[in-house]
Amino acid sequence: MSYLWQEFNIKTFQAETLVFRDGVFCDELSDYENIVYNADKNIISINKTPKLPIHIIYVGEIDGDINLNIDVLSENTKVVLTTKIKNKKPAFLNIFIKNTGKNSLFDGQIIVQNYDNLKIDVNCNHLCENTGIFIKTRVLAHKNSNTILNGYANIEKNMENCDSDISFSVMADENTKIQMKPVQYIKSVPNSAKHSASLYKPNNNQIIYLRNAGLSTSEIQDIFKEAFLSNE
Repeated sequence: MSYLWQEFNIKTFQAETLVFRDGVFCDELSDYENIVYNADKNIISINKTPKLPIHIIYVGEIDGDINLNIDVLSENTKVVLTTKIKNKKPAFLNIFIKNTGKNSLFDGQIIVQNYDNLKIDVNCNHLCENTGIFIKTRVLAHKNSNTILNGYANIEKNMENCDSDISFSVMADENTKIQMKPVQYIKSVPNSAKHSASLYKPNNNQIIYLRNAGLSTSEIQDIFKEAFLSNE
């Protein structure tokens, strides 16, 4: 997995892994035992409680319509989704997460560079008590791009003590269009249920400091973009 760290700056750890590159499943780079992957329907099912966490790695360049369905069916399971992608053509990424495993946690980080038209829909469903789903999405919206971000979390009835968080953060270049819509549907009393949407913009003190250090405007912009994308 070292190439993932070098090329995509992915922090790998001891886990069962599924790796997707440019929207294509890479069996030769994956190492899993308790995961069932249905390529025809693009469904990842975790049916047995694994000894190790599950790490789903989704990297590279995407375009067109992409569906990724993740079903956490086992109890006491930790699933980590690391997504680092970019699109230079119109793209629609639909991620559907279903957590039915008691005491199971889904922790997702989605990082995207959008150069064209991008829509991301994230649908999170708590279908058992004591489940957690956390999704953090960061998008670097390049010049003249259009970004639409929708996030929906659903805590069903009689699914107490769940933890849910959907957050969107965008750093926008010139002449960009941004829409963000994080929503929580809460039908049971949760431990926590959060949602947020924010636009990141460097402050004047940071810009002045870097200018005094002798950096050009383009160099300063590159530093802020890199910091935004790498912030965890």
